[in-house]
Amino acid sequence: MKTYTINPGFSKPTQRILDLKQSILDATPRIEADRAILITEAYKQNEALPVVLKHAKGLENILNHLPIVIRDQELIVGTATVESRSCQMFPEFGPQGLDEEWETVATRSADPFAISEEVKGQLKEVFTYWKGRTTSELASSLMSADAKTALAKGVMTVGNYHQGGIGHIAVDYGKVLTKGIRGIITEVITAMEKADKNEPEWIEKEQYYQAVLITLNAVVNFANRYADKARELANVCSDPTRKAELETLATICSKVPEYPASNFHEALQSFWFIQLIIQIEGSGHSISPGRFDQYMFPFYNEDQTVTQEEAQELLDCLFVKFNDLNKLRDIGTATAFAGYQLWQNINCGGQTREGLDATNAMSYMEIESMAHIMMAMPSLSIRVFNDSPDEFLMKSCELARLGGGQPAFYNDEEIIPAKINRGLTLEDARDYAVIGCVEPACQGKEYSWCDAALFNLPKVLEVAMNNGRLNGEPFGPQTGELEDFKTFDEFINAYTEQMKFFVNLLVRADNAVDIAHRELGQLAFVSTLIDDCIGRGRTLEKGGAIYNFTGPQGIGSANIGNALMAVKKLVFDEKSLSMKELKEAIDNNFGKPAGTENKTALTEVSSDVAYDSIVNAVKKVLSENSNFDISKLDLDSLTKEASQLTSEPSNQEKSKYEKVHEMIMAVDKFGNDKDEVDYLARFGSRVYCEELEKYSTPRGGIFNAGLYPVSGNVLFGSFIGATPDGRYDGETIADGVSPTRGTDVNGPTAAANSVAKLDHFIASNGTLYNMKFSPSAVAGTTGLRNLVSLIRSFFDKKGGHVQFNVMDRSILLDAQKNPENYKDLIVRVAGYSALFISLDKTVQDDIIARTEFEEF
Repeated sequence: MKTYTINPGFSKPTQRILDLKQSILDATPRIEADRAILITEAYKQNEALPVVLKHAKGLENILNHLPIVIRDQELIVGTATVESRSCQMFPEFGPQGLDEEWETVATRSADPFAISEEVKGQLKEVFTYWKGRTTSELASSLMSADAKTALAKGVMTVGNYHQGGIGHIAVDYGKVLTKGIRGIITEVITAMEKADKNEPEWIEKEQYYQAVLITLNAVVNFANRYADKARELANVCSDPTRKAELETLATICSKVPEYPASNFHEALQSFWFIQLIIQIEGSGHSISPGRFDQYMFPFYNEDQTVTQEEAQELLDCLFVKFNDLNKLRDIGTATAFAGYQLWQNINCGGQTREGLDATNAMSYMEIESMAHIMMAMPSLSIRVFNDSPDEFLMKSCELARLGGGQPAFYNDEEIIPAKINRGLTLEDARDYAVIGCVEPACQGKEYSWCDAALFNLPKVLEVAMNNGRLNGEPFGPQTGELEDFKTFDEFINAYTEQMKFFVNLLVRADNAVDIAHRELGQLAFVSTLIDDCIGRGRTLEKGGAIYNFTGPQGIGSANIGNALMAVKKLVFDEKSLSMKELKEAIDNNFGKPAGTENKTALTEVSSDVAYDSIVNAVKKVLSENSNFDISKLDLDSLTKEASQLTSEPSNQEKSKYEKVHEMIMAVDKFGNDKDEVDYLARFGSRVYCEELEKYSTPRGGIFNAGLYPVSGNVLFGSFIGATPDGRYDGETIADGVSPTRGTDVNGPTAAANSVAKLDHFIASNGTLYNMKFSPSAVAGTTGLRNLVSLIRSFFDKKGGHVQFNVMDRSILLDAQKNPENYKDLIVRVAGYSALFISLDKTVQDDIIARTEFEEF
């Protein structure tokens, strides 16, 4: 086996890598129109064809005519855009908010994109053609009125697939590396020859196979166009070193991905073409490399022509390249999930399909690359099991100590049984990849439809406390007035009944989007890399994958646990409060003027983007189908009206409500290793998971829940009044399965013990636990060993995931004040890292406010 030296600390990146990174950081993200024009052109020319063939023709036209660009110093080539860090548009899925943001997208508060007048004109013409033809419009038309109401009022959102294509997937990259596109073409032709031409399904299967062959040939042509471009540049290049590099790239692109890769450089280039083309085909985010060290290691190990240092630079080039991709989202989604993030999750470690340690040289090289580039993408995930080497965990924690929020850690001992429980074989469960934020899926065999929706658990509790009223209007089942509950069980039952009602609406909304993609959004190319689409003759949207799921995530587990604990102890155990007194204090926001928590954030938004970043955000992220005419909204008059309607309570009443708040805050809180409240949090989130798994998907699978927020906990909090856990009106809800910020006061071990008590097995779509440490807490060898011990202990107790922000709070505060000095400051947000200065201020504030542990 080829030797690989593991040195203490991290080496320095080469000047090439520093230059490539800087070019990304300095780039201004722009909107380009080439893809939108090309796919529209193809659809117009092929309107009579079935949708799978139309889209295949569209991809063919795109790959044949998209501008070919090779950037300076690149050793891995291929880009979707002319300008670095820019984006194309995908009008077949929806306008991604641009139909309402032509004049504000360049100046908005979150993820702004420059757009020229020429591109505006081109895209407006394109969108005119697609009006009434998009998957998002069809999905909306299929949703029930009740589901739309729940979306509009902050109970849930189904944003990711509503205006995008296939995402949250880890395809079989190794298939291309070892077989090449020609090998896949042979597989398709063989499947066609073996198919029963007399079965009724053959007509649709034939269309699928034809579409696949169109796209596969287009992929080969795309790579050859890059070979031609490299030769063209080499012919006019006066620098002999760069000229040789370009000639090498021309040779590589002429070979891969059409043929199998035969060395490390070819394998990396072949991988990148596939990664890029999947993004170009369907606009899905979280197209994740998955178990990169498993399928890439053989090409490094067997390549005797490349040194360790040369291989590391090539890998670094690839890691920088991930950050060249970008995607436009509407202002609401961008505000909630800011950071120009595509959630490309790359994994290392864990175990093999046979249950043996999978760590290899490539695992360490991935860690080294993350230390070299310190950028938002890719997201690095470390799989851990009982036999994971301590040396590997120490190296991973050494990376975490650098402060970029990388890597995240995942527990094989919890995730593998959870996947088996969902129907995967033992071998397939062991071969799971982490995709997107924290979601586990069998690489190359599973279409999980992860992150299918965000679901607001505390909002459901709020409805239960108001006898089925949603924002004051009758909506859910009448489960009783809060003041009339005589027992804690009655209160629990009300929450459970409301959960059943709203989960049903969530399922119906998700299935509407799923069906819309089946009808209008079938993608041929990506399906060739997931088993058994070719064998079944179906796209992923029609159930071609071996394993099919839909995975919405619940948010606010800690709030539910703390709220139930407060009601149980104060009202029913101690009887120190009546339900009426509690309800009155909640309705009066515990003595604070309503909306106090949001007012600071709102007033800090500059006047020129206030309309864009607040009002349109609320409409777009929750329901683009609202009947409310947003153009008639007057922020000034609304603010004045709100101040007139919201009168502060008298000092005597305020004191009374504040006392109730003090009583609530004195009750045990989730995150301190207190069994009663911890198990109430477990119950509160498990109700959601159990109800969700009763439902089936249109692709022949089932729903399976996750408990993670992306960063939607900040947005969702703005739609909930005060709650029995002591949370004020509009305040952020808990982040993932983490304790409510500032309430985990007994140290990191106690906090981790509480989180481990949640039922991570039933939340098989993933759980997310954020922890924050001061740099001094993890300093030196002792600090690293303590961090490793914390991870192992948490995983021994069957926690599913943990990740760390190691950052001095004062640096984050200074970055808010002086963003120009922190262009490369990376922090962990939720299931992803992002440039801190690119985040919306409300998300920045949430990160700063998280409990920071200064010692173990």
